[in-house]
Amino acid sequence: MHATRTVPCPLGAQSPDALGALARELVAKLTADPGVSPAQAARGLAGSPAGPHRAVVLADDRVGLLDGLAALADGRPADHLVTGQAVTGAGTAFVFPGQGSQWPGMATELYTRSEVFHDRIDAVAAELGRWTDWNLLDAMAGAEGAPGFERVDVVQPALFAMMVSLAAQWESYGVAPTAVIGHSQGEIAAAHVAGILSLQDAVRIVVMRGRVLRKLTGRGGMLSVPMPYEWVERYVAEHSARLALAAENGPGNLVVSGDVPALEELVQRCAEEGVRARMVKVDYPSHSPQIDEIRDELLAGIAGVDPRPGRIPYYSSVAAGRIDGTELDAGYWFRNLRRTVRFESAVRAAADDGHLRFVESSPHPVLVRGLQRTLRDMPDGRVIESVRRGEGGPDRFLRSAAEAYTHGADVAWPGALFS
Repeated sequence: MHATRTVPCPLGAQSPDALGALARELVAKLTADPGVSPAQAARGLAGSPAGPHRAVVLADDRVGLLDGLAALADGRPADHLVTGQAVTGAGTAFVFPGQGSQWPGMATELYTRSEVFHDRIDAVAAELGRWTDWNLLDAMAGAEGAPGFERVDVVQPALFAMMVSLAAQWESYGVAPTAVIGHSQGEIAAAHVAGILSLQDAVRIVVMRGRVLRKLTGRGGMLSVPMPYEWVERYVAEHSARLALAAENGPGNLVVSGDVPALEELVQRCAEEGVRARMVKVDYPSHSPQIDEIRDELLAGIAGVDPRPGRIPYYSSVAAGRIDGTELDAGYWFRNLRRTVRFESAVRAAADDGHLRFVESSPHPVLVRGLQRTLRDMPDGRVIESVRRGEGGPDRFLRSAAEAYTHGADVAWPGALFS
């Protein structure tokens, strides 16, 4: 499968002036030799040494390549030009969100145009077929008669498939994680990518998690609250019979879980403070005391899960830091659903260990804002998305790979891009 007709032309230099000079030199060479195609130019650039000041021209044809190089030479932005300054020596953490990034058709383009992504989706679909009576590809495409994403037992396995397949897509571009972090259900994908959970165990956990949560649908909800941690913690403590702190996603980026009337009261209280709180599109109260009602059923459904030491460092949003993979037994996955998601703390722990590039491996960037707020006091921190809602194809992914390259990732551009 040939993913895209867009060709990435990567450049690097020791300074912005040197990068501009390199662009002007290439414009002169291409102008003098009109027989050179973007693919030929890019093939030579892809293997050249990359300095800390980087750029990628995403060219569909010679005109686009020359325009992008000219913009770089002049120091002006262009739609098909990506620039950045690399962080040397930094690791790359893959982050996997919980719910909220899903959209109908999110896998369609990459599935039909990327062999790596296609094969990974098929592998997950085959394993899901052992546990479910619905078809993964139909559900992801929003096909007629297929169950929809309003069902938690459908959307969570579908997101797992999407996240691990995007991670495989990144690795096919040479961008391998030096750490993984998951948020709520995203921890299952993180554990599988890290080599801690087999595909069989990971799929069983995500299926059983969705099934037991379905028993709580209509019993509550979740609210995104853009207020300081101390304020939210105090408010929740005063209403602990009805509310719980579900997640800390970043500074001033918190989620509260509980019964709907109590959440609506919190919305009003936030409005009095001049802040707009927003209901999350779920109808069950994850990470709250109500999860205790489904504890025994969840533990029975995932008994015998066999975690292994990971090949990649695992930063837990349950433990708020790095843990050994062997701790991710059935009891851990109950705590993952019951306790507060300490995502910000896990991100800070990974950043403190030198993992400063954060790639969100999801169909739409929902953790980016929290990540950026968490990293705002870390000048070397970088956040990169994968694809976006309505832009789920190889061209969008290629732009994300270009962003990763300009931020210092050692991208191994697939040879098919230059053919």
